[in-house]
Amino acid sequence: MVRRNDQRRAALVDAGIEVLAREGARGLTFRAVDAEAGVPAGTASNYFASRDDLLTQIGARVYERLQPDEATVARQRAAGHDREAYAALMRELVGHIASFRTGYLALLELRLESTRRPELRKVLTERVRADVDANVAHHESSGLPGDATAVKLLMLTLNWLIVEQLTLPDVFTETEREELVTAAVERIVAAD
Repeated sequence: MVRRNDQRRAALVDAGIEVLAREGARGLTFRAVDAEAGVPAGTASNYFASRDDLLTQIGARVYERLQPDEATVARQRAAGHDREAYAALMRELVGHIASFRTGYLALLELRLESTRRPELRKVLTERVRADVDANVAHHESSGLPGDATAVKLLMLTLNWLIVEQLTLPDVFTETEREELVTAAVERIVAAD
């Protein structure tokens, strides 16, 4: 039996993220993942039972890597609890997510692929629902203004702004993007 190395598996999944973002779902092959990870041909097929297994693990890994670190979460909790602080938090969040460009682009590819792959759709649906619930719970415990609906509306709004930034970066300037995030918070989140 092939010895499974968790670090190598993670490196292969991370390589899969890069391939998926660059080549799309059709370009995601075990051979392409092996080449991206710099491992011998056939390595990825020893770690993943199928291409669906690889896609599913990529989906889980993208969300792991998109999570802010503990220092960021602590700093955000210590910040103010008004709409201005909320807007600053959202601008930082958009920047954080957009900084993992290949991860977010891979996630878009996964979402498209999930329309054809029920198991992947199930995994992504569970993961996205858990992310929505965690964001609402964090918001409710943070003391920030607004309700669960505001959180969901901001998620939907800012996700599309991130898509725009990553796919057509010249549509809005950086200043415009920051102003749009601030305006979204001001218009969606009710004032205290």
